Amino acid sequence: MVRIITDSAADFEPAEMERMRVACIPLTVIFGTSEYQENVNLTKDEFYELLRTSGQFPKTAQASPQVLTDLFRQAHEAGDEAIYITISSGFSGTYQNAEMLRQKLNLPGCYVVDSENGTGGQRMVVEYAVRLRDEGKSAAEIIAALEEMRKRVVLYACMDTLEYLYKGGRISNVVYRVGSLAQIKPILQVDEDGKLAIPAKVMGMKKGMAFMCDKVKEQLPDGDFPFYVMYTDDRVNGLALAERVRALGIEVPDERIINVGAAIGTHIGPKACGLVYVH
Repeated sequence: MVRIITDSAADFEPAEMERMRVACIPLTVIFGTSEYQENVNLTKDEFYELLRTSGQFPKTAQASPQVLTDLFRQAHEAGDEAIYITISSGFSGTYQNAEMLRQKLNLPGCYVVDSENGTGGQRMVVEYAVRLRDEGKSAAEIIAALEEMRKRVVLYACMDTLEYLYKGGRISNVVYRVGSLAQIKPILQVDEDGKLAIPAKVMGMKKGMAFMCDKVKEQLPDGDFPFYVMYTDDRVNGLALAERVRALGIEVPDERIINVGAAIGTHIGPKACGLVYVH
């Protein structure tokens, strides 16, 4: 059997992980001197409440390497293979550190795969791995398929505010103030290298949604994979984007409108929305 492992940056809910038989390594979220484990003692709703009210800009940190060590050893001792699918190496050092740990442990049948994505994009890579596992594929077969599929994942998001890019030191005070006055909404994209890029800036959230839907029309979704709409904290923009996507003739059931967690939400803040699919 192949065991699938991921981290909480994939934005599954705990019940989903249990149903899919996927082990999830929680990332650490830090507000001031308080540390939390995502989806263990910090839900997404609790995270955004702290983001709005704590007065502290959060930091995220990788989980203890002992968690992955235990999961790999348990799989090896049971005679199973194991694949850990990480948040993109373009966002975090999680993949690099996990790969170094894997090499140090030197346990045959244990592997680390860079999703080259995060949130809904990472989720899609994990779900595909689960589908292949359930079809009886070996770890080698699953990894080969993931390496091809992950290059076809399309992810766009529109931020409602520049505040959290500014607080995180990613833009200057001048850019923040001018952009806020002009109601500029940056469009985020995960590029081919698994890094965040800003391909466009638009005036207002409605234009941001229109931009993303235009991209869907340029790169049509592969119907063999689900289509997800994402939002941060406030579901209103996520629901509005889902209606626009449905108007394109694309099925987006309610359970595929997902809340983005701390790993990405820390940097883009509440009221953002986005979409992710395989083309």
